[in-house]
Amino acid sequence: MISRETLVQTARRLQTTELNVAREYCQHLFLRAFYSERGSEHVMFKGGTALRILYGSPRFSEDLDFSGFRVRVKEIEDWVTSAAAEMEREGLAVSIQESKVTSGGYLGIVACPVHDLPVQIQLQVSLRQRGKVAGRGVVVTPDLLPAYTLTQLLEELIVREKLGALASRGKPRDYYDLYFMLRKGMVSPEMLSSLSRVKGPLAKRAIDFDQDLGPFLPRNQATLLKEFPRVLLQELARHGV
Repeated sequence: MISRETLVQTARRLQTTELNVAREYCQHLFLRAFYSERGSEHVMFKGGTALRILYGSPRFSEDLDFSGFRVRVKEIEDWVTSAAAEMEREGLAVSIQESKVTSGGYLGIVACPVHDLPVQIQLQVSLRQRGKVAGRGVVVTPDLLPAYTLTQLLEELIVREKLGALASRGKPRDYYDLYFMLRKGMVSPEMLSSLSRVKGPLAKRAIDFDQDLGPFLPRNQATLLKEFPRVLLQELARHGV
């Protein structure tokens, strides 16, 4: 297990909380173990945590999101159980708090306290997709653990799903992820036409970005959060939206 000293030093270096560092440490442990299971390549990593781990987003995230193709819930449950057992070999007291079928796929909650920090990882696997989709193998190199390989959903599909989440629920983290993807050049020109509708809530400043995003962003982004609606509107304008 990560030492308390390393936890404190890493949190200070990343300008964030020890809880964020501990949670991300456990996320890496889970992903490393999960993707060592045979057949797990059919469950493809996506979402906000993928933006952070694979693309360098500053935003820490609580959940691990996936899309599964040609895979059964029973297989996912077995892989989660095996991954939890592997995590325990790192000295963690790991327990599966929830593991169930949902209307759209699978939901799991893995508790893995780190020292006195109540870390939980929520797993969501969407099984709504049909057809055959090829994922992309990626080598991940965490600061605190050895490198490992996972399978990600193709970048275009990750972006499309994030834009869909923004359109359907419009949470502060969805707006921030849009800002990150725009700055990263991940949003293609044909996707930009769907973004004009997001400007209304931004112009009205009806969203409290600081309360929702503050705990998950480095402290050096505090100024950005205070001006976030204006900054995102400027970024959208820069892309012709």
